[in-house]
Amino acid sequence: MTTRQLIRRHYEPPPDCDRCPRLHGFLQDLKTGYPDYHNAPVPSFGDPDPKLLIVGLAPGLHGANRTGRPFTGDWAGDLLYGTLNKFGFSEGTYDARADDGLRLKGAMITNAVRCLPPANTPLGAECTNCRQFLKQQIRALTSIKAILTLGGISHDNTVKALDLKLKNYPFGHHKIHELQNDRRLYSSYHCSRYNTNTGRLTTDMFEAVFADIRAYAAP
Repeated sequence: MTTRQLIRRHYEPPPDCDRCPRLHGFLQDLKTGYPDYHNAPVPSFGDPDPKLLIVGLAPGLHGANRTGRPFTGDWAGDLLYGTLNKFGFSEGTYDARADDGLRLKGAMITNAVRCLPPANTPLGAECTNCRQFLKQQIRALTSIKAILTLGGISHDNTVKALDLKLKNYPFGHHKIHELQNDRRLYSSYHCSRYNTNTGRLTTDMFEAVFADIRAYAAP
């Protein structure tokens, strides 16, 4: 594993993954306009034995798809990594670069869909295609005590990856579901600029979720 804690294991898609033709073609096209971007599935980042697994939706064009690290280089990452630091889940300084030396403690970040989708919206079939990686990841990381999903699509994909029924585990901000093996599923509105600009999600709301997670699954 590299010093950046980028995880490339059996639960990560290969760099040239073509399971989703639309996403694969989109990334190939982006290489012309953005040759210096990552433009490939973005691997998970963090502690290899996490107590907390954070599941986002998908990489952003000028964020993770550029830097190659989840939630790195855009507003959502500024809020997420700042909150992780405040609650003791990271060490070092987040500088919106994959080589900034930041390390996560007791936490790992991934996405339900590992490739950038057009208009930030994956199709249902693409979610299904990528779900196998999330399912394998959750099974492999036996240290997990808490899973935090960011946004409804991420939440639904995580519930399905756990082989659970959506009707029994509905999405809601700061909602907490008990899982098997003393695990808990937490959900939050996504920490996107749109949600914070509109007031749908405030810093206090986001931090309240992390306060509960830290009380249950401190690093």
